[in-house]
Amino acid sequence: MRCPFCGSSKDQVIDSRPFDHSSSIRRRRECFECRRRYTTYERLEEMSLMVVKSDQRREPFDRQKLWEGIARACEKRPVSSDAIEKIVGEVERELQEEYVLEAPSKVLGEKILEKLWDVDLVAYIRFASVYRQFGDIDTFMEELKILKKEHLRRQKVIKSHP
Repeated sequence: MRCPFCGSSKDQVIDSRPFDHSSSIRRRRECFECRRRYTTYERLEEMSLMVVKSDQRREPFDRQKLWEGIARACEKRPVSSDAIEKIVGEVERELQEEYVLEAPSKVLGEKILEKLWDVDLVAYIRFASVYRQFGDIDTFMEELKILKKEHLRRQKVIKSHP
């Protein structure tokens, strides 16, 4: 493992713990050279899942691409890296449980939206605007109306079930 700050390969694991329902291990490390700390994640490498795009192209599932897309939606929002990692892990695990070789990109996008809904509504809208490719302001406004209706509905459910 190389330190992301100075590039040294000399580090020490300070803390290890299961993460994401024990499907991976989160490790806190300290670099011997610059003394800075950073976090790494280890997970079992599994058979590659292919994502079927809307135009029927297929590409390998890319965990990093998923993480970056969610992180972009969460930019300047109160969403931690651990929360993003949790979303990515949950989506990846659900896809592996539901699909053997290929998963439709539509399912992937909807799973991400479902998770973002519970984390941050602004990040949800940001991700939806890219994922659903709103063509004009009217389409975007319709999505906001649906979002507001559903948000109010969920608030009523929460209030009626203490």
